[in-house]
Amino acid sequence: MSAAPLSSAGLDARRRRLLFRARRRGVHELDLVMGAFADANLPAMSAAELDEFERLLEAPDPELLAWIVGEAPAPAAFDTPLLARLRAAPAAALRDAAQT
Repeated sequence: MSAAPLSSAGLDARRRRLLFRARRRGVHELDLVMGAFADANLPAMSAAELDEFERLLEAPDPELLAWIVGEAPAPAAFDTPLLARLRAAPAAALRDAAQT
């Protein structure tokens, strides 16, 4: 995960909108996880990944958080490689922090 927040300068309008939505979910834990994931991954996402990320951002906060932390299985439509990367991101960030 990125150490510094991603600047919206230089991003296209869709990526700027997704970055804003990822950082302001309404549930603080999701703000942190989704925002950090967007900071690290948004610029390099393909159009298909942007579509998937946008769909995840439309999911209700309690359900999305449960899918990410593994408290509930994600429905098949949401259980994608992007969600798998999102699930792994907090663990990877903790491992990186522990090594420094």
